[in-house]
Amino acid sequence: MAKDGEHFSGGMGINTRLAHSGNNPHDYFGFVNPPVVHASTVLFRDAASMAARTQKYTYGTRGTPTTDALAHAIDALEGSAGTILVPSGLAAVTVPLLAFVSAGDHLLIVDTVYHPTRNFADTMLKRLGVEVEYYAPHVGAGIAALIKPNTKVVFTESPASNTFEVQDIPAIAKAAHAVGAIVMMDNTWATPLYFRPLDHGVDISIHAATKYPAGHSDVLLGTVSANESCWTHLYESFCTLGCCAGPDDVYQVLRGLRSMGVRLEHHQRSTLAIASWLEGQKGVARVLHPALPSHPDHALWKRDFSGSSGIFSIVLAGGGQKQQHAFLDALQIFGLGYSWGGYESLAVPVWLGDRVVAKAPYEGPLIRLQIGLEDVDDLKADISRGLAAAAAA
Repeated sequence: MAKDGEHFSGGMGINTRLAHSGNNPHDYFGFVNPPVVHASTVLFRDAASMAARTQKYTYGTRGTPTTDALAHAIDALEGSAGTILVPSGLAAVTVPLLAFVSAGDHLLIVDTVYHPTRNFADTMLKRLGVEVEYYAPHVGAGIAALIKPNTKVVFTESPASNTFEVQDIPAIAKAAHAVGAIVMMDNTWATPLYFRPLDHGVDISIHAATKYPAGHSDVLLGTVSANESCWTHLYESFCTLGCCAGPDDVYQVLRGLRSMGVRLEHHQRSTLAIASWLEGQKGVARVLHPALPSHPDHALWKRDFSGSSGIFSIVLAGGGQKQQHAFLDALQIFGLGYSWGGYESLAVPVWLGDRVVAKAPYEGPLIRLQIGLEDVDDLKADISRGLAAAAAA
């Protein structure tokens, strides 16, 4: 017998919760998927209810049955008090930052952050009078020395974009909370299946649902989930900004969410097989994947994470952009394209020129690989073509 999705928020396996969370089919005549509600205007029964806004839905920007279904499903995964849905992963970064920092505030951001996050901080936030400072990913509890009286937010991302350093999130959260600062985390790499930020002291969890939740490289969406203390302010700011996601995209992500567990298992299995194999390949100086025992942050990753996803980087053994481009141009299965989390494998050149404190030396150029759902042997053969081309360049 079908049950209300909220009954699946805990105590059951992750794939069971993914399959059933978010909505009650009997609210919609037994149909297992919620309706796609296209809404702007919502009618009120009478003038009194309109004046008091006492009914559940009042206008399309403030939620519909479609957005509620996905938001409730995400809450069940995150353990959050509430979730907002925004049009892109970048919007999932910018909306909470706009909500919680003001002119004169100090914002700490990990130096290995997603570049568009840095760009937003260095342009719009600085123009609005926010003091932005970047910290090294391995700072841990030492972040206390960087916190100022006006520090309002510590923005984390772990593992790091492109170089995959793992942060000590509980230690950072403890130091931030000691002075009343809130902690935000971009958790797109792990998803709430493999790391639940709020369980580790994070106040606001951010995801580019474009990636693994959607899973098919055809939808843009972001989710922002908050704990009880931050939820009301986040939601009010979201309503003020009017930055809401469209119903068709929301529905596509909810549909993708149902299979995310089995897809992630496949991504993880294939990626670990390829990353381990790459450690023994000529022309590869290092493999930057925290789930590998060779990674310097492996113990920290193992302490906090329950799994790994399908994206990591390799460092070529010498050379420069010429060898990097030769590797990429030789690929036949891997596509050259941004984003990740879809069914197809992708490769991109890594550029680290924007960093200010996390400038570790590397033996050669970096290449980021997204391992899709293709057969592992085929992907190994394609990577071998790239390595041979780089060596010959």
